[in-house]
Amino acid sequence: MPATQFDKGVFPTLAQIQYIPHGAERQLVQVFAQALQRHTTVRLVDPDGDELVIPKSVFNFIREIATVLARGDALTLVPIGQHLTTQQAANLLNISCQYLIRLLDEGVIPFERTGSHRRLRVENVVTHRERHSQTRKAALGKLAALSQELGSYDEP
Repeated sequence: MPATQFDKGVFPTLAQIQYIPHGAERQLVQVFAQALQRHTTVRLVDPDGDELVIPKSVFNFIREIATVLARGDALTLVPIGQHLTTQQAANLLNISCQYLIRLLDEGVIPFERTGSHRRLRVENVVTHRERHSQTRKAALGKLAALSQELGSYDEP
């Protein structure tokens, strides 16, 4: 099996592996995503005509990727278990590197030191992002309910 850049220990910055289809390619992705939604399994045919069965988990992953890309959303592939630099993690969280370092120093997100450099595991960054999103949604819900109780919302 051919080695990937990740197998070789090469991990480019997140921006380098981000993919957004444009123009005619986006239209092809939309057609592809629609076709995948109609099927539960597909087979690949190699140049020699041999059929390769795609495992269900891989098929579902490809279908999800195609659906995201068909909407025109960007997609970044990051293997779980990968260590990120503080700049890569800040980019993933869409925050400044200085703010991320403050969160690290406060113990909000676990990290490891490699010499003088901080390294963060992808799963810890993603967990923080999900936890922060849930907290933000709950606070917005409370704020909306309070505003409604106080009559700040006009009835349509």
